[in-house]
Amino acid sequence: MRVVFLGAPGVGKGTQAERVASQYGIAKISTGDLLREAVRNQTPLGREAKGYMDQGKLVPDSVVIGLVRDKLGDPICTKGFILDGFPRTVPQAEALATVLTERGIRLGRVINFQVSRQDVVKRLSGRRSCPKCQATFHVDFAPPKQVGVCDRCGEALVQRSDDQREAIETRLKVYEEQTTPLISFYETRGLLSHLDGAGAVEAVYQNLTKVLAASTTA
Repeated sequence: MRVVFLGAPGVGKGTQAERVASQYGIAKISTGDLLREAVRNQTPLGREAKGYMDQGKLVPDSVVIGLVRDKLGDPICTKGFILDGFPRTVPQAEALATVLTERGIRLGRVINFQVSRQDVVKRLSGRRSCPKCQATFHVDFAPPKQVGVCDRCGEALVQRSDDQREAIETRLKVYEEQTTPLISFYETRGLLSHLDGAGAVEAVYQNLTKVLAASTTA
């Protein structure tokens, strides 16, 4: 199973990617995780990425693609992988296609998670996280036992700056401008499937596994 999960911030693709990866014993690959790991291990690409990050600049595609290329060569990806939220742009998708061809890998399916803008804003703006143990909660869907306090360690919960309404609107605008063209990119290649991500986590997962099963037996 070799798949890409697309979708705006807050559609739940990361949660579903974790479940699918665990269920099928395959790798979950997100560029955020790759960047943090590379920086922590002080790899050449990690040091290069850190230089941009320390200056508050976006890490260029060449570095991100390099990290993905290295990860796809890891034995953990032999059984399959999920690219969670990558690629984000058509140039990244084209570079990914080149990397996959180089490694003799065929992409099986691209899943586009669809959730209304209103629901995305509600999901993201309601998130609260613990700055100490990194636990996450939601004021509506997964509230802590005590309002504003982490269940795990008792630290005061915070709302991340990028989960505030104004920041969310900016993130969604960027997504629509940069990532939406990926839908037609993969649709024309016969790889795209749409998935309603608005329901409960378990219901979405059940529908997702059906789509994945159909794609692997096609």
